[in-house]
Amino acid sequence: MSLFNTVRNTIVPVHKEGYPFVAAFFVASLILGWIFKPLFWIGMIFTLWCAYFFRDPERVTPQDDDLVISPADGKVSAIQMVTPPAELDLGSEPMLRISVFMNVFNCHVNRAPMRGRIVSINYRSGSFVNAELDKASHDNERNGMVIETRHGQIGVVQIAGLVARRILCWANINEPLDAGERFGLIRFGSRLDVFLPAGAAPRVSLGQTAIAGETVIAEFASAKGPVISRRS
Repeated sequence: MSLFNTVRNTIVPVHKEGYPFVAAFFVASLILGWIFKPLFWIGMIFTLWCAYFFRDPERVTPQDDDLVISPADGKVSAIQMVTPPAELDLGSEPMLRISVFMNVFNCHVNRAPMRGRIVSINYRSGSFVNAELDKASHDNERNGMVIETRHGQIGVVQIAGLVARRILCWANINEPLDAGERFGLIRFGSRLDVFLPAGAAPRVSLGQTAIAGETVIAEFASAKGPVISRRS
């Protein structure tokens, strides 16, 4: 492999949504450096961090309609049966909710957990409490999407966090989505909730690190029992 290919495969591309932010940090670094030279290098550190935050790596997604793939990079913060948000129109019966919390160092590009067709998209304004708290599902600004899949309708909710102030969703109603396909992004710390109908069994544990587009977080039509984990 050539040196050029090695460098190209090592450098993770930046999502286009991050270009204005990276450019703004770089310009600010130049201005600060003109005022006081050491400030330029401090500004460049923040510029590199901004580029790192908006990274958009390629992922290898299992293509199996019985599998539910993590929609976000981060820590599995909740696995429980709860009533889905009213705006999703998924009924009043509890559904399996798996939550993935993203901190400011995680990749924030969101991916579809299953293959299907988008039935609805609903945005709700709200507060900006810590997204890791359970009440964030109801209190925080959020964007909910319902996907019709082979196993019924599932809900995917983007939740803004303590620092996040912008939820992006570029998917549209009636569009098809493949598992692992990019559909949105949340800026600077947040959470993704996935609501699954009966028949889904968790395949992750609390505190486990999930990778968007790759980690299997749940499975349908499986005779296997719940996941048993060991922390070491």
